[in-house]
Amino acid sequence: MARYAMVIDLESCVGCSACAAACVLENEVPPGHNRLWIRQRELGVFPELTVEYRPEQCLHCENPPCVPACPTGASYKNEDGLVLVRYERCIACGACVAACPYDARFMNPAGYVDKCTFCEHRIADGLDPACVETCPTGCRVFGDLDDPTSAVREALAKAGRIDVLRPEMGTEPKLFYLNTPSKRGLNDTEEVQQ
Repeated sequence: MARYAMVIDLESCVGCSACAAACVLENEVPPGHNRLWIRQRELGVFPELTVEYRPEQCLHCENPPCVPACPTGASYKNEDGLVLVRYERCIACGACVAACPYDARFMNPAGYVDKCTFCEHRIADGLDPACVETCPTGCRVFGDLDDPTSAVREALAKAGRIDVLRPEMGTEPKLFYLNTPSKRGLNDTEEVQQ
């Protein structure tokens, strides 16, 4: 058993959207929908301005509010800590979509709720998620939090700053943002690049 997590170093992310494109291709995400998207915000005051790009997706929470909200058990957490959907059990009621505080789920036109799976099918084959493999700057790292020698543990240990989205929700996300410029604004919902 593992406890999978992902870290994204915001100092290295250039907002190229290669991760989002890889996700769409790998997972056959329907047009007009995204399992992964990029938020963009301006930081500072002119002439000292910079832009932060923040990829967002399902955070595969330790305490996922979407799972108990599901009336059929379609939403569940597997033994490796991944939060997943059994599509054949989903009745498309949207309860889990409403319960997710990160807007990380969507209604697939095929009639079920869809979301990031950390490319579970690739993990089963010993591969990284498509977004990690594709990132040209290497800002994404994936691995087992329970393995002290994993790349994800190493990245967390070396980070100058570690943040998660909406920590006050108590969901204990397993997607960590490294080296965020400031705590202020981490939960902002500025322009979304798709």
